[in-house]
Amino acid sequence: KNIFGASSRNVKMATDLGELLVPYMPTIRVPRTGDRVFKSECAFSYDSPESEGGLYVCLNSFLGFGREHVERHYRKTGQSVYMHLKRHVKEKATGAAGGAIPRRRNGKVFLDLELNRDFNGGDYEYEDEAKLVIFPDHFEIPLPNIEELPALVTIACDAILNAPSPYKKQESDSWEEEIQVSKHARSLTQQENGVRIPPSGWKCAKCEMRENLWLNLTDGSVLCGKWFFDGSGGNGHALEHYKKTNFPLAVKLDTVTPDGADVYSFDEEEAVLDPHISEHLLHFGIDMLQMQRTENGHHTDNHVQPRVSDWEVIQEAGLKLKPVYGSGYTGIKNLANSCYLSTTMQVLFSIPEFQRAYVGNLQRIFDYSPLDPTQDFNTQMAKLGHGLLSGQYSKPPMKSELIEQVMKEDYKQQQRGISPKMFKALVSKGHPEFSSNRQQDAHEFLLHLINLVERNSSGSENPSDVFRFLVEERVQCCQTQKVRYTQRVDYLMQLPVPLEAASNREELIAFESKRKEAEENMRPPPEPVRARIPFTACLQAFTEPENVPDFWSSALQAKSAGVKTSRFASFPEYMIVQIKKFTFGVDWVPKKLDVSVDVPDFLDLNRLRATGLQAGEEELPDLTPPIVIPEDTRGENLLTTPEIDESSVMQLAEMGFPLEACRKAVYYTGNMGAEMAFNWIIAHMEEPDFAEPLAVPTYMEPDLPSPSLPTTSALDNQPPEESISILTSMGFPRHHTIQALKATNNNLERALDWIFTHPDCEDESEAMSDTADTEPNDNSYELFAFISHMGASTMSGHYVCHIKKEGRWLIYNDHKVCLSERPPKDLGYMYFYRRLSSC
Repeated sequence: KNIFGASSRNVKMATDLGELLVPYMPTIRVPRTGDRVFKSECAFSYDSPESEGGLYVCLNSFLGFGREHVERHYRKTGQSVYMHLKRHVKEKATGAAGGAIPRRRNGKVFLDLELNRDFNGGDYEYEDEAKLVIFPDHFEIPLPNIEELPALVTIACDAILNAPSPYKKQESDSWEEEIQVSKHARSLTQQENGVRIPPSGWKCAKCEMRENLWLNLTDGSVLCGKWFFDGSGGNGHALEHYKKTNFPLAVKLDTVTPDGADVYSFDEEEAVLDPHISEHLLHFGIDMLQMQRTENGHHTDNHVQPRVSDWEVIQEAGLKLKPVYGSGYTGIKNLANSCYLSTTMQVLFSIPEFQRAYVGNLQRIFDYSPLDPTQDFNTQMAKLGHGLLSGQYSKPPMKSELIEQVMKEDYKQQQRGISPKMFKALVSKGHPEFSSNRQQDAHEFLLHLINLVERNSSGSENPSDVFRFLVEERVQCCQTQKVRYTQRVDYLMQLPVPLEAASNREELIAFESKRKEAEENMRPPPEPVRARIPFTACLQAFTEPENVPDFWSSALQAKSAGVKTSRFASFPEYMIVQIKKFTFGVDWVPKKLDVSVDVPDFLDLNRLRATGLQAGEEELPDLTPPIVIPEDTRGENLLTTPEIDESSVMQLAEMGFPLEACRKAVYYTGNMGAEMAFNWIIAHMEEPDFAEPLAVPTYMEPDLPSPSLPTTSALDNQPPEESISILTSMGFPRHHTIQALKATNNNLERALDWIFTHPDCEDESEAMSDTADTEPNDNSYELFAFISHMGASTMSGHYVCHIKKEGRWLIYNDHKVCLSERPPKDLGYMYFYRRLSSC
């Protein structure tokens, strides 16, 4: 029988191959520039040419399919002709010549595939086989048949066999070929103005923006970028600064890494490379050369003595760990610093809600996947979940293989794991950090993935809801003692690390004294001492009030001192606790606090429950801060010329709308772009003053409150009508938009996200009442997983995770999955707790 179980009589070797292929010629394509050819991995599984059934590559879409999935593609598309690729892996006979590269035998190694690195090239040899398969009758045509096949088919087959990896092509297209060295990089003049950029706490010099900030490399000014529809915000002050000064280059502050940074040239109007970026940043106190550098796939620090014990303890080195196989015990290969992704996904797919949403709905997701399933998030999540949970890619070696391997001196029990290339390419698409090969923060990736899950869960179960909870924030004006209570959505609890609470303080003081003495006398430093922090001290630090920067008191109508405390208004089914170990030194060198925290197996958060407004507390008036008008533009007239994005105005005016209406639309939508302004126009074009000139009243100095100003909101605590109109013009119910704006402090961008993540939200008062009625009193949790990090910063090192399954702890270290002997709970970075009431 052939590979489909059909008898050999049905496998026809046609005498006239050209005639056989004639009906299918219109569907056969030759890969063009830009086409991605998936000849090493199935779109729905981790089958490859090395799998038992091989891989089928569609000669129209160039997608790859395993034996179990090719029939589905044929039924869905009607595409009949596929190239079947099979790689046979054989162990060399005893005494055969070795070598790092497998030798060709009878010209049978012709597939341009990455070799499975779990095999030693000196011990194995490969034979590649290719043939055309025509559905639905499964006619097979062995390749090559150059003389008998039509020229188009021969060219198409040859192009597929020689096509490069689709992932390498994507990287070169998106990075290397587009970004060029700036013409200003070599001759850039930097002002000697004494500006030094701190490692955190940045804010735009002209507005309140604290994200999407750009450092001008000439004068060191920190200003915001423009608003984009991918979620990054700004008011365009960096571009405005360039127009006034002609200082051409700026670097995005949150992209600075040891390998470089994102640089933009306003003059050249594109992202550019700056070969002298380290010198230019050092001018403003940012020392890239002190940051971590890569060595052999892992990162090391040239100036800090590496703590080998961290790597040994967290990976349980030196212990004979027993490998485990089967469902839920499949590892994930490391794609050069992709362990942050692997550990996160291993933990997520140990949670029943994620298993049910993707693996439980596997057939439905696959059946309704788009024509290109490699670009569908739900399909790739289901594929990854099935790969981890099915046990299909985690099978123990045969007894005969074990005996043979034990006889070898270099015996190692091989666990291959699955390769997340397709998944990583999709979830990192368009992200400047996750799409790189640099190490990343597992915490940031987790939040990024939760965002993708929510975006792709419309109309279906959203498994990330198990992490979601409401935080009640209480802000108090220190001068008037008045308070304001607000709520926000969060997905994890970040615990600060109070070093002053270390239980071995005397030991730390002694170490610091010895370290300084050794430094002064140029002697080797003493063995580092790790601070031991009680978990209760971290919880206490979380509950303590923190200062609110730039707090504007609506009671004083001026800036004042304010403090904020946070409590839980609701509790999630799964609580993620992050220990805030990472920080920046004053020299911008990223550092990790060397601490051990006695994280408990059971966690009780009842005392952190929110209380709401208390008897005797007086609320702050519901007023918004005035628009800040720069000193040099303030006048005594009642009409002031506001800052307006003229490019957006002209885009709208070119559509035929009155110029003044366009200016008002851009102004009232906060310079957030032409699309937002267009929605405002549609909502207001019937108003009688639609085309009237924009008039903005000046605001009085904040430190000179006037008795004529109202003491309560003119809109009776309602958000601005302009913001309501913008959202309702998009088709959202009015009560829903008001609730979203209230929950996000009238921020349009955040309100839009809030609406999408609260599709069935009830009236606020009713929802809070329901929460109070249904929330269990017992908010206790049990630890079931934690992710640990080794290395000096999030940009370096390695991640592993420990997960408790069936009452026993396991360690997931890339492709290796073993029983854990000593889970290092005190050295973790992120901890995952399951609510006991839901067990």
